Amino acid sequence: MQGMEHFIESWKDTNGMKSIFLRMKSFLAAQKKADLSFNARPGVSYSLRAAHPSQKERSLYVMVDVVDDDPKDRWLSVCFFGDMITDPEQEGDLIPGGLLGEDGYCFDLTEPSDDLAAYVEGRIEEAYRSAAG
Repeated sequence: MQGMEHFIESWKDTNGMKSIFLRMKSFLAAQKKADLSFNARPGVSYSLRAAHPSQKERSLYVMVDVVDDDPKDRWLSVCFFGDMITDPEQEGDLIPGGLLGEDGYCFDLTEPSDDLAAYVEGRIEEAYRSAAG
């Protein structure tokens, strides 16, 4: 994943969100068939994406964006295709046409929260199972 290690090393964590990103990265890496990729758009976002080899129609099942509009106050937006997950606690925001042209759900993590991170990890598990078919 070209550039991700450099991004992580250079991230000066001023609000605790780096640890949440690393938690999400580790969670995704533990999924046996997850193919991870990294897309850097400095000043916009740094995107960690996970795909499953069984997916034929879509290039990912989750996208973990580090929103970079202010490097001192970075936050995470974790997005899924709307038909791949549920949101029983209604923590996410429906984004019509917002994920690669399809309806998606995004969960914004603007401050460190173990409870919200665990909830999002549950959605990642759900999306992973959905992607596996």
